Amino acid sequence: MPYVNIKLGGQGATKEQKQELISQVTEVISNVMSKPPKATYIVIEEVDTDNWGVGGESLTELRKKP
Repeated sequence: MPYVNIKLGGQGATKEQKQELISQVTEVISNVMSKPPKATYIVIEEVDTDNWGVGGESLTELRKKP
């Protein structure tokens, strides 16, 4: 039973984009791993940009830069 966790930095995707991610990632797992789609779990987590750090700065601060 494959489990895929996708994390997005807040304001990351629309409902439609999330559905497309779920659909396409499930298809890739099914094709590559020969697993039935019903056995594949996809979880999308939206992480607040204050709680996501890159290179010593929060994503909130990095997004403010030009």
